[in-house]
Amino acid sequence: MAEFITIKEAAELIPDKAVIGSAVQGMTGWPEEIGIAIEKRFLETGHPSSITHIHGAGQGDFGRMSPDGKTCRGECVLAHDGLLACSIHGHVGCSFKVTQQIAENKILAYNIPLGVVGQVWREVGRGFPGLLTKVGLGTFMDPRYDGAMINEKTKKEGKPIVKYIPDFESEEYLFYTLPKLDVALLRATTADEEGNLTYEKECMPCEPLDLVMAAKASGAIVIAQVERVAQAGSLDPRDVKIPGMLVDYVCAAEHPENIMQTHITHFNPAFTGEIKVPIKKDEEEMPLDPKKVFTRRAAMEIHRGDKCNMGIGMPGLIPKVLIEEGVDSEVMLISESGLIGGIPASGGDFGAHYNPEAMLNQTDHFSFFDQGGLDVAFFGLSEVDRDGNVNTTNLNGKIAGVGGFPNISANAKHSVFVGFFTAGGLKCHLENGKLVIDQEGRFDKFVNSCRQLSFNAEQSLAKGNKVTFITERCVIVRTKEGMVLTEIAPGVDLKTQVLDHIGFDPIIPEGGPVLMDERLFQETWGHLRDTF
Repeated sequence: MAEFITIKEAAELIPDKAVIGSAVQGMTGWPEEIGIAIEKRFLETGHPSSITHIHGAGQGDFGRMSPDGKTCRGECVLAHDGLLACSIHGHVGCSFKVTQQIAENKILAYNIPLGVVGQVWREVGRGFPGLLTKVGLGTFMDPRYDGAMINEKTKKEGKPIVKYIPDFESEEYLFYTLPKLDVALLRATTADEEGNLTYEKECMPCEPLDLVMAAKASGAIVIAQVERVAQAGSLDPRDVKIPGMLVDYVCAAEHPENIMQTHITHFNPAFTGEIKVPIKKDEEEMPLDPKKVFTRRAAMEIHRGDKCNMGIGMPGLIPKVLIEEGVDSEVMLISESGLIGGIPASGGDFGAHYNPEAMLNQTDHFSFFDQGGLDVAFFGLSEVDRDGNVNTTNLNGKIAGVGGFPNISANAKHSVFVGFFTAGGLKCHLENGKLVIDQEGRFDKFVNSCRQLSFNAEQSLAKGNKVTFITERCVIVRTKEGMVLTEIAPGVDLKTQVLDHIGFDPIIPEGGPVLMDERLFQETWGHLRDTF
């Protein structure tokens, strides 16, 4: 079965111009020591050169350096001129060195939906050339716009990886392809002597089997970094995620103490289901401020029994409100990483769950999203245009990536965007149950036209879905008629503090927008259960 080699030997197996795939979320699944060894080999010998790296979720270090201050964590070890030639990803915003290479047009770069990466690999593993899907229609991933190419170098030199199919069974689709793999890089917890892999300390399932099947179909090699090696036959077959017959090489980590479970956590057994930890209401309570107001208002869009997805950023605060209001057990909280149930972690632990009930292969998870299985999905509020389209990927020159956003937002029955109304220096506070704006933000989020589209509201509405925008000072709902300003916060002036900061004329109902529930602005709320 698999051959056992050293970390150094693993790095030496990577040829020049290799197309490498990895199945990672945060730091989960990233073979850190192999990555560092590839970097070391390149700096010493100039090889491997001109590689392409394909991955779905983000896998950088958010600028955090390792303890010695010399090496990076995650895929940033590959970000050397001459080493990395092309990045194809779902999200790259946490890989600062890679985004710098993209911005400086040093490498080719494509941004496709996170879920699509695993789905393409699954199709390739079945012997098919790519994926037919509606995800990405009408956005920058659509070849009628940028075709997922995110810098000028790619638009001039890159080869198309997305095709527009105008009429298949009387409907329009996109067809995604990926370059043929040469190497699949994995990280598991345990390998037995035959190369069977288990993932008991990884807190997010990712899509390793889909990657491996695509690699085998492409004639590529599969290399796995593990923390420990077990005797052949000693692993519970129900725990084996990758069978040894699909693994070519295994190398044991030389410094397992440095392996990270998330961006910021070495290991938390509550993230894997090994133990259940108590979730204390008083530890989750948020101070009363404008952020808590719009978080509470967003939570009002949830109904008992809903299946809810929480995106990164502001949406990560919503579970705190659910816990505070005592209704967290009445909904099913889901993250794009494959986690179901429990409480989603936030910040640097994004993607992990405390006390998860189930952990699904990420590609299976996105099939559920694509079928419209989510009742409500929450996203951070970025740039919104007159039609309710959203730009999450190109904000003030920053490159981030769409992640799972296109799959989820296009298909959820209700997409809710939550955050502050303006950005860049906004200061506001609550006083006597009213919102007071002390200093306006420099940037208006509601604009006439977005720089780039990562969510097409018309496509979502055509499926019968709802779209809502919730801020500290107002609520806007995208209807078939247009963008309707439905609610305004007490204490806010409609013209100077709302309309003057919207780059288009929203529809105002007869009699004006209603006041947001004044109880949202009080220290103690206690009414979320009523809205359920």
